[in-house]
Amino acid sequence: MSSRRSTYQRIRRRETRSPRSVAAIILAIVLISTFAWLAVEIVLGMLNRPPILVAPSVMATALVEITSLPAASLVGGGLVIALTGWAFIALAVTPGRRGRHILESTHTVILVDDDVIASALARHAASAAGIGLDQVRVTVSRKRVEVRLTPTSGILLDRTAVLNVVTDELDSYQLQPTLEPPRLSIAREGKVGA
Repeated sequence: MSSRRSTYQRIRRRETRSPRSVAAIILAIVLISTFAWLAVEIVLGMLNRPPILVAPSVMATALVEITSLPAASLVGGGLVIALTGWAFIALAVTPGRRGRHILESTHTVILVDDDVIASALARHAASAAGIGLDQVRVTVSRKRVEVRLTPTSGILLDRTAVLNVVTDELDSYQLQPTLEPPRLSIAREGKVGA
């Protein structure tokens, strides 16, 4: 039983989190390209050939003279470099998330795409409000559900009835990770001729 449970946990983790391969590949390409360019510039400098962009001696001189720049530009440049570094570290350390939730089940792992959940909730909201499906927009994120209704002009919608139906339907799914109670907003201007 514990073997099955660990397998299910591994499947849940793999299917609900996205890999960071794209960010790692982009970073590797940038670093490899930079080092290859520097190596080519050094070789061209040693062969007394014109540089592709900047000669190594000019780069070394600019690096030594960087202290002559105003302090504000040095601090600004340092902040940009530090923030970029922190962004890459955060991207590497934090897990990515796929738009999926897990339905509770004891014998298997059931994954449901967030768009499928949104579509089901939109059908129930439209039915409870007595409006067309094209007048309902539902978005599902990791922790939040937002329902936006556009009423037919001249007809008032029962906000609490719609909210109760959507909340009951959402609770019946028993999703993991759990979602906050849905937020419902009704457009001020209705749709004509719906």
